[in-house]
Amino acid sequence: MTANPALLSQAEPQIECINPATGELLGHIPASHADEVDRVVERARQAQQSWGQSRFDQRRAVLGRLLDLILKHSDAICQAVVEDSGKTYENALLGEVMPVCNKIRWLMRHGEKHLRPEKVSAGLLLHKKARIEYHPLGVVACIVPWNYPFQNIFASFVAPLMAGNAVVIKASEAVAWSTQYFQQLIDQALVAEGVSTDTVQIINGFGDTGAALVRARVQKILFIGSVGNGRRIIEGSAAHLTPVVMELGGKDPMIVCEDAHLEHAVHSALGGCFINLGQNCIASERILVMDGIYDRFVAEIQKHAALLRQGVPHAPGTQDVGAINTAQQVAIISELVDDALACGARALVGARRPDCAGNYYPPTVLVDVTPDMRIAREEVFGPVMLIMRVANDHEAISVANSTDFGLHSSVMTRNRKRAEHIASQLHAGATCINDFGLCYLNQNLPFGGVKYSGFGRMNGRDGLRTYTNAKAVLSDRFAIQFPPRLFPVGTHDYATATHVVRLLFARGWRDKLRALGQLLRLSVAGGRS
Repeated sequence: MTANPALLSQAEPQIECINPATGELLGHIPASHADEVDRVVERARQAQQSWGQSRFDQRRAVLGRLLDLILKHSDAICQAVVEDSGKTYENALLGEVMPVCNKIRWLMRHGEKHLRPEKVSAGLLLHKKARIEYHPLGVVACIVPWNYPFQNIFASFVAPLMAGNAVVIKASEAVAWSTQYFQQLIDQALVAEGVSTDTVQIINGFGDTGAALVRARVQKILFIGSVGNGRRIIEGSAAHLTPVVMELGGKDPMIVCEDAHLEHAVHSALGGCFINLGQNCIASERILVMDGIYDRFVAEIQKHAALLRQGVPHAPGTQDVGAINTAQQVAIISELVDDALACGARALVGARRPDCAGNYYPPTVLVDVTPDMRIAREEVFGPVMLIMRVANDHEAISVANSTDFGLHSSVMTRNRKRAEHIASQLHAGATCINDFGLCYLNQNLPFGGVKYSGFGRMNGRDGLRTYTNAKAVLSDRFAIQFPPRLFPVGTHDYATATHVVRLLFARGWRDKLRALGQLLRLSVAGGRS
């Protein structure tokens, strides 16, 4: 992939793009200035005026064109992701390309159904008809992190696009190199369907660029990132009271009961923790294992984790895991692991940074971890499996709920009733029974968290409708008009209203009949007066 020469001008500042697996320089990408952000948003606003009036078949055509391009160029997309993030080809394909294709297909099949006007009951107003209309908001800003360069961009914009919005995406400066290629794919799909390329725009930059986008007059902000940056987003969004959807990571527990299928639980934990080297918001960072299976589970985990191959992913099949995306993240992982070891945890595998070029931290397994340790409370966002021994269901639930996070969770047991009971007690946005992370793949389910993991939802009906104005409309059922004569206030109006309320809402028939009788008396009295 080569950079557009026009982008490599003398504009300042520029983003230095490094391959995290090799340490090699990929090139430089200009960073957008804060004043440029307003111009980008204004172009998006102009483009949305047309796109917001588009038919659903037009929106499906754009998404279909995009899906075709992704499938046609999947190898090139994976190559760009591998160069920019240091992950393996397998994770680029299964962890990025496949989820995006799955989401686009769901939106094409079900998007219109959830965005069409919805008829609802008019309640007491028998002479009226009621419906909810889902109108586009305008311009949606998406501020996304570096852990999934392709998925974070594409999965963020396709839902608001389907809802009729224009989208401006601030990509992480850590993966700016691949954004130029991704923008080309987006532009190609839009142009092929006669849609302005200003409808979806990616901007690159540092913190000031993101802050400028937050302060711009957009109608919604999607933020995926850390709790600290999430707080800054909220502060900035307050200027225009811009609503925000936040996905702020997690400290996901996986509870392994003594009756769990051992092999299934072991490989679920390995996948949940080491996919993308743990740089995953729904990584299973805490494995809570019950006494009856603890020793066998630990032995199997240690055996498999020690065999994981790590290095430069020169081609598919060459490595099990790749590199950490940023040197800063490597430092965070190292600090938390070293603190845990100093506090009494033991490393069965890993825990030592290799002396080589690139940003690497090895797959690591820690035991004797206690809930009071920093590493048990703070998000590692790296390849560190914490195995914690618990005695029973009650202790497992208590430890699982002991952090400030609540994004995803998993329960491993062959007892369905037990699984459902444990799942119902976990404070999380999702629970996956006998698996990890698959709730995200089911696009019919909402995705999001509780506590410090954020608020609002992505995916599914709720995630799609969050990018709309749910407008209430009340219309006439009959052509006959009933003038609402409220003034002047009559002598018996208050008493009449009192008995009407009781007639409508009293729970017992005697009270209803009594209210009806009082209304009849007032009617007779009014006729005489």
